[in-house]
Amino acid sequence: MPQLPTGTVTFLFSDIEGSTRLASALGTGWPPILDRHHAIIRAAVEQLDGSLVSTEGDGAFAVFSSPRAAVESAVAIQHALAAEPWPDGVAIRVRIGVHSGEALPSAEGYAGVAVHRAARIAAAGSGGQTVLSDATRALLADALPEGVRIRNLGAHRLKDLHEPQPLHDLVIEGLPSSFPRLRTSAETVSHLPGQLTRFLGRGREVAEITALLRDARLLTLTGPGGTGKTRLALEVAARIADDFDGGAHFVDLSPVDDPVLVPPMIADQLELPDRGGRDPMAALAERLARGQTLLVLDNFEQVMGAATVVRDLLAAAPGLTVLATTRSALRVYGEREYAVPPLGVPDPRRLPPIDVLSQFEAVALFIDRATAVRPDFAVTNENAPAVAEICVRLDGLPLAIELAAARIRVLNPQAILGRLEHRLGLLSGGSRDLPARQQTLRGAIAWSHDMLDDEERLLFASLSVFVGGATLTAIESLCREGSSADVFDTVASLVDKSLVRQRDGIGDEPRYEMLETIREFATEQLAASGRGAALQQQHADLYAQHANEARDQLTGPDSRRWLDRLQIEHGNLHAALGWAEGDGQIESGLRILAGAWRFWQRRGYLVEGLGHAQRLIARTDNSVEPGLMLLALEAAGGLAYWTGDQALAATWYDRWIELARATGDRASEAAALYSRSFAYFFSEEGPQHSAELAHAALERSLAISTELGDRHGMAQALWALANAAFEIRRPREARAYALQALEQLEGSDDVFLTGWASFTVGSSYLMESKPAEAMDWLKRGLRLFIDAGDVTGYELTFDAFAMALDALGDRDKAAWFGGAVASLERTSGTGLNSRNRQFVGWDPASLQGDPALAEHWQAGEHAAIEELIDAALAL
Repeated sequence: MPQLPTGTVTFLFSDIEGSTRLASALGTGWPPILDRHHAIIRAAVEQLDGSLVSTEGDGAFAVFSSPRAAVESAVAIQHALAAEPWPDGVAIRVRIGVHSGEALPSAEGYAGVAVHRAARIAAAGSGGQTVLSDATRALLADALPEGVRIRNLGAHRLKDLHEPQPLHDLVIEGLPSSFPRLRTSAETVSHLPGQLTRFLGRGREVAEITALLRDARLLTLTGPGGTGKTRLALEVAARIADDFDGGAHFVDLSPVDDPVLVPPMIADQLELPDRGGRDPMAALAERLARGQTLLVLDNFEQVMGAATVVRDLLAAAPGLTVLATTRSALRVYGEREYAVPPLGVPDPRRLPPIDVLSQFEAVALFIDRATAVRPDFAVTNENAPAVAEICVRLDGLPLAIELAAARIRVLNPQAILGRLEHRLGLLSGGSRDLPARQQTLRGAIAWSHDMLDDEERLLFASLSVFVGGATLTAIESLCREGSSADVFDTVASLVDKSLVRQRDGIGDEPRYEMLETIREFATEQLAASGRGAALQQQHADLYAQHANEARDQLTGPDSRRWLDRLQIEHGNLHAALGWAEGDGQIESGLRILAGAWRFWQRRGYLVEGLGHAQRLIARTDNSVEPGLMLLALEAAGGLAYWTGDQALAATWYDRWIELARATGDRASEAAALYSRSFAYFFSEEGPQHSAELAHAALERSLAISTELGDRHGMAQALWALANAAFEIRRPREARAYALQALEQLEGSDDVFLTGWASFTVGSSYLMESKPAEAMDWLKRGLRLFIDAGDVTGYELTFDAFAMALDALGDRDKAAWFGGAVASLERTSGTGLNSRNRQFVGWDPASLQGDPALAEHWQAGEHAAIEELIDAALAL
């Protein structure tokens, strides 16, 4: 950087008016214009012996030893920009601020109050205007360029400067001299309530809302009670208040429910005098027509009839901007709606390290409010999972999190989490100086519920039966009875009122869901109505039908789509099963179990699925239709097998075989014998005897399938025979059977079995210490698991990759995959890896216990599935 002047100098700041709008409109045409602007500035500064300190974005900062030189440079800049033939009819207008003061050199140029004052003076002007401080005016005396005079603009309060500053501007011959009032606080009085707690997070939302307010004169923040709409609106208003010479004003509409009272409330906040009963709308229009004003209208939902008031004020006052908070949009022409999202929450199943956990907004808010009531509170390894789960269970709602954090005074996070089953009762006791609805979460939701009509309340309660949302088709099938209104119209109304959220579903079909905190309130309303039991039974029957439709599709080429369908309905399946198990409606539960068990196995919900199976099977009797019981026993045995509980699997498989023979269902008997063979592998009588028992069952299964001409049944038996050979350490025999199974599967739809047969071929090569050949086959299987999003497929394959990489000497990457498998084992419940490791002769403890590999192991534990897949396929 060249030598900069010191002592008393004159600073010049400039920037382009409306640069963001121009950049957006011109796209690729903007950079050349910006470059030309910079060239003009540079030439004018250097011609008058000034120093260009910096040019950032559309701004420039220059310094001069002489105040006259600074003014002459400013005049030259304004003339040159006005004369420049800008392309496409563009007009580049800059505002310039000039101030003289003491120079305090710094590493980056200059520092100190004088620099900030010059920048604030520039920000106060308009495009084409040059504003001077009184210090510069005094130093100039009469030494002005020809054709230039100084105009006194009076005293103005600049941002961050407490005392009013006398300001002036230049009237330049041949250039426009009429400008709007300076953008200062000279006559500005804002009415924004002070906040006693820190505003945390919401950086993206603040930026997005601020950007929208540059173009939208009416912006409505929508969301359910407790989302933090008011606090967010106040934060935005405080940050941009200085942009409004008419001030920023907060009007709380919660005390009124009559739209007629809205204009007087706004007038009172603006301190407009009541002159002889004059119409407040006329007084408001007159006041708001002067300059730029921001109105924050809070809690508008209960005076929606006053939307026309907002419309009329916007029409009468071109400088008015309205930021409203409400449960539903105002539906006024020109309105922009911004749905306020919940705070960001972590995934409790894959928690980041503690030092990263607080970066999630919901966690940061919990910690901040908890330390306010108990200063020694801190997140530790012991309570971090509970803190994360609290934030998730409370849907990231700021009000709910603040109320929960207040309980830290008497409960630790683990105890709070244990009591969240009845969260509406726990989350009370907010600050007494808050409105009643904000002192309890129940009050915040009841505030919205009380504004619904009878049809909306009926559907609101009925929707509580759905967990995790539902399609409109599902809602109509369950909730049409007893309603005279169109279900879609009522759902849309609840969406408008922020009690129901719309989100993307599978394909083009949207889903409608409630936050869990709101659903708990709706559940109370349903219970009070007396309709709960009937509606829950209908719900269980509906999702039993969904599961039955999916059952035969979960291993085929379209399995990804069907697994995704059950994934998005996971909450409903769990709720329907809970109802079936607890209320004795066993048949609906068994149908869900039979249809959905492969979903639980392939998507890593084995512990949950096995729990449902145990509760349902324990309550069955001879009244269950045999065909359904056969399917249920297959499902229960499969879930027990995949979790590693082979004794339980054997018990259910034996019942399946017995029932299949009793009913003469030979295809089912063949499938049962095939499944039973896997449980034999884990018997305590030794691998040789286990293999003999499995082999005998599989020979019988293969014979039945061959007799029936069932190629798929034959392929299953052959693959199982491969596993029997693997058990007695005959890798070549195992590979031969697996390849025969793949031949039988050619042209079939069972990509699930094709993937596992490929995995078995790869495992046989691992047993022979041929890791390179193993990885080729493992990747074949992995690609099929990727197509379906098969979590257990990922887990066992990544474990095999760790074995292969360790054998190849790449222990860093082996440890990375080992850490990933350890994490997946904890979350999915799969219990089969140890068996494969035993027969290959490998133990991941050698990786996990090596200090040199600790960092790689830990990185693998936190790696995303997508990252693991990409790395595996690249091997």
